[in-house]
Amino acid sequence: MNKYFKPDSLTWWASLVPLVCGIIVATEPIHGMTGLAMSITNGSGMTAPALITAGLGGIGLRGAIK
Repeated sequence: MNKYFKPDSLTWWASLVPLVCGIIVATEPIHGMTGLAMSITNGSGMTAPALITAGLGGIGLRGAIK
């Protein structure tokens, strides 16, 4: 687990942002912040699954490199 959790790495932070954004967009019916979810979707041009996949992919690659 520690090989994937690297808060000192810029790559880790750059991968965490789309992951969190994807989770926010995917859970919009639960939290009801439609404006925020629409802003993320319109700003990124990506759907929630694509954002989550990009985030997990970046974190996974970062863990595999070290």
